[in-house]
Amino acid sequence: MTIFHIHHLLAIGLLVQSLAAFSQTTLNDTLQDQFQAIFTPPPKSESFPVSNATHSFWMNGAPGVNPLARAGSTGPLTADGDVCIIGSGMTGVSVAYHLSKLFGDNATLHDALSIIILEARDFCSGATGRNGGHLTAHNFMGLRKDTEAWGIFDAIRAVRLEDHVVDAISSLVKDTGAEDEVDMVEGSRTVLFFTKEEEAEARDEYEAAKAAGINVSVAEWLSEGEVEKMYGARYPAVRTPGNTIWPLKLVTHLYKLAQDASAVSMKLHTHTPVTTIRPRALCADGDTRRWQLETPRGSVACTHVVHATNAYASALLPQFSAGRPPGTIVPTRGQVISIRAAVPARELTPSGFTANYGMEYWFVRPGSAPDERPLVILGGARHAEGGSRGATTDDSVIDAAVGRRLREILPEVFPGKFEKGVEPEMEWTGIMGFTELGDPFVGPVLDKFELGGVPYEGQYIVAGFSGHGMPRAFGCADIVARMIASKITSQEWELPPWLPLHYLTDLPKRFESSHTPQ
Repeated sequence: MTIFHIHHLLAIGLLVQSLAAFSQTTLNDTLQDQFQAIFTPPPKSESFPVSNATHSFWMNGAPGVNPLARAGSTGPLTADGDVCIIGSGMTGVSVAYHLSKLFGDNATLHDALSIIILEARDFCSGATGRNGGHLTAHNFMGLRKDTEAWGIFDAIRAVRLEDHVVDAISSLVKDTGAEDEVDMVEGSRTVLFFTKEEEAEARDEYEAAKAAGINVSVAEWLSEGEVEKMYGARYPAVRTPGNTIWPLKLVTHLYKLAQDASAVSMKLHTHTPVTTIRPRALCADGDTRRWQLETPRGSVACTHVVHATNAYASALLPQFSAGRPPGTIVPTRGQVISIRAAVPARELTPSGFTANYGMEYWFVRPGSAPDERPLVILGGARHAEGGSRGATTDDSVIDAAVGRRLREILPEVFPGKFEKGVEPEMEWTGIMGFTELGDPFVGPVLDKFELGGVPYEGQYIVAGFSGHGMPRAFGCADIVARMIASKITSQEWELPPWLPLHYLTDLPKRFESSHTPQ
């Protein structure tokens, strides 16, 4: 049985559960309204990234911050490669990085593995280059939903995945001496509870995780008085370990590590959108490459293709279009601002924050002198009254209603530390890829190709991270890299104890009994 069948059986019920978890008095829409708004198919013309996207802090907040922005956008286009990765964000570059590690000591290849990364716009200009800058595992949050859907063992694997990814990235950054280079700050994530119901639900999640044997000792529950003393906000909270990072710099660092590996030959072509993928047999008889990727600059022949396109997956894989469950990936716009505090940095305790069921999130950027007013990165407010809710791939737009709500949040939460009416220094949007269950699709593309019924053999997808990709994408990319390496070397790939089985698009028979944590 494929995981697509399981998704189909559970999709509608779990979507309503998920939306119910987010509903509260400030969200006026009914669950049915939210369902219809989020899962309305976008116009086909919007499936590909727009060319005039807003400018994010991560890509434009410092001179020369994106040295790979237009890499490979001019000159000859690489004609062919062993692996073509579509997308240069956290997922796509992580696949390349993991392949470089897997083949580092592999003697079965006489030549370096050739990898081509194709990007429609600037390097890392999708969701990774536009997010909120957090690298934090949810820990116990969401365990009950996953348990009800998949059982406790796979729910535990979902927790393990995020812990694994955060630990792995943290270790990689430290081992390569890149903490300052990627602006990684290890600290805490404080979840503020705006309502008693929200706190009660979080405590229920905590107890369920504790009963399941998950290490919840890292969680520290704070009273309203303790939070006010520490941060100046008048809400109860729970604090867990958390990190913040400059996402673009992290992905750039990963790319350079992969590029420097002797086991692979890396080529990057930005501003080279893939518009069509065709079976190579239909284009040229006798060619050894299986797939032909068409771009405005020419075609590229590849043996293996990775769709690391997240919200834009349906542009090349129509079976993931909105309104076509169970494989739906819905492009959803998020909005973020960078804004100055009203007080100097010494009066703000560093922490990552989230509130309103995770719908708002922010942190104080590092680097300010004690007497300087620091910059804060704040995102969310997608459900602001009057804001647009429909599926869209247009990140050239700033939503006025969402922007108004974002400007109100910090003065409300931290009275005296942020001023009403202060305008952001930057404001931008990005497109996230939401699935009905909130989990990504990882593995081979299974459907038949539209032309001649040719199977999608050699094509893989890692997409649909539902606004929570930073603590999951690196690990999911590792799995697809293992699958590709397995095909090349004819050696079976191993199932790690941290991979949720329900993420897989196709569960190998040898793993069907792997339903207990190891």
